[in-house]
Amino acid sequence: MKRYGFIKVAAATPVVRIADCHTNIEAVALLLSEAAERGVSITVFPELSVTGYTCGDLFQQSRLLDAAQEALGELLAKRIPTIGIVGMPITYKNNLYNCAVVIAGDRICGVVPKSYIPNYSEFYESRWFSSGRDIRNTVIELCGQRVRMGSDLLFSVEGNVFGTEICEDLWVPAPPSSDMALSGAKLIFNLSATPEIVGKHAYIRSLVEQQSARTLCGYIYCSAGIGESSTDLVFTGNGLIAENGTIIAAKERFVRAPKLTVADIDVEYLENERRRHTSFINLDGRYDVIAIDSPIADSPVEREVSPTPFIPRDIDAGCREIFNIQIAGLAQRLSHTRCAKAVIGISGGLDSTLALLATVATFDMLGLEREGIVAVTMPGFGTTGRTYANALALMREVGVSVREISIKAACEQHFRDIGIDASERGAAYENSQARERTQILMDIANAVGGMVIGTGDLSEAALGWATYNGDHMSMYNVNCSIPKGLVRVLVEWVARNDASDSVRATLRDIVATPVSPELLPADDNGDIAQKTEDLVGPYELHDFFIYQFMRNSFAPDKIVFLAERAFGTKYTRDTIKHWLTVFLRRFFAQQYKRSAVPDGPKIGSVSLSPRGDWRMPSDATVSEWLTDVK
Repeated sequence: MKRYGFIKVAAATPVVRIADCHTNIEAVALLLSEAAERGVSITVFPELSVTGYTCGDLFQQSRLLDAAQEALGELLAKRIPTIGIVGMPITYKNNLYNCAVVIAGDRICGVVPKSYIPNYSEFYESRWFSSGRDIRNTVIELCGQRVRMGSDLLFSVEGNVFGTEICEDLWVPAPPSSDMALSGAKLIFNLSATPEIVGKHAYIRSLVEQQSARTLCGYIYCSAGIGESSTDLVFTGNGLIAENGTIIAAKERFVRAPKLTVADIDVEYLENERRRHTSFINLDGRYDVIAIDSPIADSPVEREVSPTPFIPRDIDAGCREIFNIQIAGLAQRLSHTRCAKAVIGISGGLDSTLALLATVATFDMLGLEREGIVAVTMPGFGTTGRTYANALALMREVGVSVREISIKAACEQHFRDIGIDASERGAAYENSQARERTQILMDIANAVGGMVIGTGDLSEAALGWATYNGDHMSMYNVNCSIPKGLVRVLVEWVARNDASDSVRATLRDIVATPVSPELLPADDNGDIAQKTEDLVGPYELHDFFIYQFMRNSFAPDKIVFLAERAFGTKYTRDTIKHWLTVFLRRFFAQQYKRSAVPDGPKIGSVSLSPRGDWRMPSDATVSEWLTDVK
């Protein structure tokens, strides 16, 4: 079963009995066996999970230390076919260390001691444990095996390098996991025993999120829970799994039962991110990597995949920020050029609606009169009554200067001038209308001393669905980094939050109107005949393709796999592959249009500006990508 770069990991929170190592190891074994059955490749347990974290001065008892080793031997004897990371005390020379022990089946792969020993507030670990930060290149005897021990160890299973750190190691100014990541670790496992106090959980989530983001890694955090002593503290059992700054799985706390928190980490995504971030330097020679002969579990990927990766999770906050970025970009350009006029073409469609709303908000912020916005509707051969009425209504309702200029006569004259039959519905027939509209806007801008505001969106730019030197061109494009699906969400958001009742009704009808360039005559009922998604495919699929192809740098076969997970039964595999082929062909063929686009603000993590995020030769060949999608 192809896993497309995913590896299944788990944080296991057993119920412990303080100082009862044999019972605790049985609890560990049960969860580790469950993890193996579920196809988990690596499972981490809490800090000192073999003995219990709250043993206190019992850690100085040789009987407890011997029992911990005996219990570990019992776990090894079970030969559970997966990788586990358990916490236990280990004696080396004259000191005791709080350690993470990495096992695979009946083999101890290595031992990593805790580097930073807390001794403040409720913590007094240095009463029993020494720091293992300086232990390097050391071999110990453990359960009859000669085992590497040290803070200089990383581990690798089928090329997936991972490291371990223990609780306080994450809280210090320079966590060991930072160097581990720079030395190749893509996964970090944290064995912890953090007691609960008010507000601490949110802080821990923030730490895990931020460390996974800074290190561009998967971070798996597991904290002690039920069974630990409540003499002065409460341990609730915590499991957090983060990937590059996002928590993708979290355990409910305060549950009095053993629990596995499982997630699939996309290691390929992390590798691509590290390669893209040239500031992610490599540190060589600081760690030894121990190879583990344990195959990645052959199990289904359980990861949920969003079908709308561009849509913010918090719609209100996200849309507000996006809208403000549009406004800030346009405000700066207007202020810099000392321009108090804007010219914008209004079609009654989504893109021009959002551009107008952003322009109106910008003028309001700058204290400029809305009449300085010259909004022009330019009905042509394909304009329908619905879009025409919505364009006029919107312009009037928001209080801008309204102009109506039909392009029919000018285009008919143009057809005669260049010698084409108006009954021929070819590219010249369609594109001449777009260029005529752009000419009108540019000339009005010259006449009033204004700036033409572009309306084209990111999806159209990716597909090349724009007329070169027509709607492709403007003086500043506020929509250039916003995909079509997000344009719709933003217009809906404005309708809900920042619009009067009359404007709201118009905006909602615009949202409900099929997307169309309206360059071909309407049907017999006067409705839109030229529907964009019938021609180039569903925008929700193309937006998904754009994100996975550009933001994540995934190959087509993985994009198909992810799309199947994201959209379920809505699209068949063949349908997804068909439209992905269309996307790839158009994306490569239309780069020349993107090489000559006006300025506009970057909104999210994907931009097609040739001056910024996307620099691609216009004659690049698509054949390798098409081969992969077959």
